[in-house]
Amino acid sequence: MQTSTDTAANDVVTTTTPTQASSNEKNPSPLQSLWSDAALHSHKEIWGVTLADPSTHIPSQIIFQKYLNANDGDLDKAKEQLKSTLDFRAKTNPAGLIEKLYSKDKFAGLGYITSYTGTSKPKAVFTWNIYGGVKDIQKSFGDLDAFIDWRVALMETAMHELDIASATEPISADNDPWKIYQVHDYKGTSFLRSPPAVRNAARKTVEVLSTAYPETLKEKFFINVPAIMGFMYGVMKLFVAPKTIKKFHPMSDGSALHLEFSGSNIEGLGEKLPREYGGKGEELTRSGRELQFE
Repeated sequence: MQTSTDTAANDVVTTTTPTQASSNEKNPSPLQSLWSDAALHSHKEIWGVTLADPSTHIPSQIIFQKYLNANDGDLDKAKEQLKSTLDFRAKTNPAGLIEKLYSKDKFAGLGYITSYTGTSKPKAVFTWNIYGGVKDIQKSFGDLDAFIDWRVALMETAMHELDIASATEPISADNDPWKIYQVHDYKGTSFLRSPPAVRNAARKTVEVLSTAYPETLKEKFFINVPAIMGFMYGVMKLFVAPKTIKKFHPMSDGSALHLEFSGSNIEGLGEKLPREYGGKGEELTRSGRELQFE
């Protein structure tokens, strides 16, 4: 099964001879097979992109290729995950969750989104989870459904900010810049023993995001980390592929985060970060965007 750059390029060629078209119908490419399945589903939108034929629609090619990449080119597994995602989105309506009003008492100060532009696409998009901002563990994590809605909305907002819909170049198995950064800040956390509400929320979050948002993570930084990290890594390893675990970076000093982006396509990205993370930007509470509150 091919998931190379050559395959991705072939999938965006729009002119074929009648003989080639007949052959393609009998032996569709993996991307076309995924599109055929998606076309039959009642829900045809993922991350703000209305799915279409990947041979002529680059954003759809990117999304379908991500499902192949997440499953190491295994088409059957990619189809299964794509269906799970479409089922989830049909039931949950993540795009609608973005517009929902959330409880300020539960979630204010816990999650932010920032983005930084350069001379080329895509922009660098960050989600920031500020666990030290939790004032009442039971309020924030006790209502699991409310927490998952809020967490999915934060992720969905970041994916819309990334704007795959504007992409003009296909991706491959080895080259996919359409991903986001995640930062989890544990400074000042008071739940070092990981209460049941936190454990349940962590498990469900990892389960949902790994299923419905495959190959969307560029790197994840765990900063100002306390002892709870042992548990968190244990949970993540149950649901996350080994190649994704390699993208995780624990850091004891959050102010050194700005040093991690020297290879970014966004020039001076580290300096653009909020000042509490070593950058020269405004503090996260001023530069970051939260979801809407009641």
